[in-house]
Amino acid sequence: MNEFLPMAFYFQLSFSDETAIDSIVFKELSGISMEMNTDGISDNSFKHRVSISAKLSNLVLKRGMASKYSEIIIWCNKILGGNPDDLLETKTIIINLLDNDGTPLKSWIFTNAYPVKWIVSDVDNNMVIESVEFAYSYFQ
Repeated sequence: MNEFLPMAFYFQLSFSDETAIDSIVFKELSGISMEMNTDGISDNSFKHRVSISAKLSNLVLKRGMASKYSEIIIWCNKILGGNPDDLLETKTIIINLLDNDGTPLKSWIFTNAYPVKWIVSDVDNNMVIESVEFAYSYFQ
């Protein structure tokens, strides 16, 4: 791989299962971060910092477009617009960083992901996605 950043790139969201042929392309991505929460324990004259837990940010994708009949859109609609008493259906999602030619440069896998927020508009049979946020258990 070239050591320089590509001049143009975008992000592709898809499910990890083999039956999923659907994907959505976005212009922006943020939220691939992990932060360790710490606490202080006093021992005589010293204060030791110990890790308590890891905190993950929500994955945020911005500026995308997809068919209303996309597997991903149907799943998001079911979670965000569904009955709160229904079981939460999590998915493993893959984000690919693609160059201008559509060649994957980097991939991230997010496990137990589910949508928590989105801003969308209907345009004919498509959904314009201003932003969509996913919570997840971990990433690699």
